[in-house]
Formats: sequence, C-alpha cells, structure tokens
Amino acid sequence: MSHPLTAYKVLTAEQMAALERDGAFAGAPVDLADGYIHMSTAEQLTETVDKHFAGQTDLHVAAVDLAAQGDCLKWEESRGGQLFPHIYGPLLLETVVAYGPLARDKDGMVKLPVAG
Repeated sequence: MSHPLTAYKVLTAEQMAALERDGAFAGAPVDLADGYIHMSTAEQLTETVDKHFAGQTDLHVAAVDLAAQGDCLKWEESRGGQLFPHIYGPLLLETVVAYGPLARDKDGMVKLPVAG
C-alpha cells in the first residue's frame, strides 16, 4: 500500500504564528502528551477537524511534505483502524509546502491549502 506524499496539520492562529516565527513547531498540547505530532491525510482531514476542533475558529491548515520527514515519520493505526501519519520530532517550516486559513467548500469539506 502506498501512502500519500502530503499530510495536513491543523493549527491554531497562535500555533501557526509560532511556526512562522520560529521555523519549527514542537506540537500542540495533545501532540506533546502523546509524544508525536498528529497529522491527517487529505481524506482524514475533515473528520479530524470535526472531531477535534469543533466550534473553534481562527484555525489554519498546513500541508506537509512527508518525504522530507525521513525517519521521523511513522504511519500508525488510530481512529477506526485507519493509518495516520505521525511525526516524531518537530514540524519544520521548511517541510511545509502550503498553508492557509481553514476554509470549507459548499459540501462542508475542509479545503486543502494551495501553494502560491
């Protein structure tokens, strides 16, 4: 089974600003507690936002180049037996290929960020 080359991280405005400022993001509180940065594939993203970020505003989505993660990337079983990409280490700004404010299409699906 081949995995996608890009995955997505949902960030608060404060977390996105820190990633831009510092060039790295150590993780949200749940990431720090679990020991890795939680990521989602394009297919998993809307469900992740609906489940873990319900009611929150001012969110951002970062598209991350998984090939650039090297040995820090692991695919692990989680929600409903699905495989999710997890980064064991900081998320580096240099591996983010696109990012922007979280927006939804007419069907309620989270739109993927597009590189300029």
